[in-house]
Amino acid sequence: MQGILHEDKVSNQTYCVYNSDVATGYGVGAFLFLLSSESLLMGVTKCMCLGRPLVPGANRAWTIIYFLSSWMSFLVAEACLIAGAKQNAYHTKYRDMIYATNFSCDTLRKGVFIAGAVFVVATMVLNIYYYMYFTKSTTQPAMKSNRANPTVGMTGRV
Repeated sequence: MQGILHEDKVSNQTYCVYNSDVATGYGVGAFLFLLSSESLLMGVTKCMCLGRPLVPGANRAWTIIYFLSSWMSFLVAEACLIAGAKQNAYHTKYRDMIYATNFSCDTLRKGVFIAGAVFVVATMVLNIYYYMYFTKSTTQPAMKSNRANPTVGMTGRV
């Protein structure tokens, strides 16, 4: 949907005016669904803070890596969705103030939602891997060493 370029006679600034569409509602809805899915996952896994401890090893390392990566992509996705919804709601008013005179009204709106969609998919994939490695790390038994004699490494021989 192409916006119509209008000029403010008082301040001599241009801005885009769009017909009403559902993009703002979709952006807010996607924000709320992504927030609820992340909250559900963190509730089930207890955000790695509470519950059973993670068994040391490669699975714990991957769990932590995917946990941090999923949170970073989640925050970027949420920021893009809210920014896109806000930008769509306010119709990119006063483009000249940010020196964006060469961009069309159509281009400014779509890019933020596309970035948000990419980060939503990335968050979904990272959350799946986080949950997979989290369950591996909490369900496997801890590794026990098989020592014949209980020894302390700093004792002297007699």
